[in-house]
Amino acid sequence: MKKKLFLFATVLMFCAFTAGAQKFAYVDTQYILDNLPEYTEAQGQLDDLSAQWQKEIEVKFAEVDKMYQDYQAQSVLLPDDMKKKKEQEIVDKEKEAKNLQKQRFGKDGDLFKKRQELIKPIQEKIYNAIQDIAVNNNYYMVFDKAGAVTIMYANPKYDISDEVLDNLGATMTNRKKAPSGQEKSTDTGTKDSGQKK
Repeated sequence: MKKKLFLFATVLMFCAFTAGAQKFAYVDTQYILDNLPEYTEAQGQLDDLSAQWQKEIEVKFAEVDKMYQDYQAQSVLLPDDMKKKKEQEIVDKEKEAKNLQKQRFGKDGDLFKKRQELIKPIQEKIYNAIQDIAVNNNYYMVFDKAGAVTIMYANPKYDISDEVLDNLGATMTNRKKAPSGQEKSTDTGTKDSGQKK
């Protein structure tokens, strides 16, 4: 029994030592993206396309409304067969407008595909830069502050977002600044177990 307890204590101490020796860092990918001119340009293209396609769809729905209003005004004078024909034309036109809306803005629509085409390569560059920095500095894990992972506290000296931007060759006008009284450390040799200091 004593032997098992000793073994358990040894394993526990080893795990605690190993966890303490790991280095963690974090990035803010939204901040990185906001400081990359190619992302701003890509986002501008997407916004322009989105606005253009939205107008195109609004025109289609306006045509449906006009057809319906015309039908309402004429329906009293139309024979039943003509009424049915006009109603079907309105239904078909509305279906066409809805299909266009789905084609442009649907789950796998044109906007999604264009976003993948323009943004995905930028995201891959960021990921590769983060990976390079993590490997070079022996980081055990890099968290994304802008993502779904909730970080309750993050010491700014472990924020490598500016380093990622440097790796990407971005010229920066708005570098992140450490809170007053704290200088942002570039010393990557500091160990952090992810706990508050």
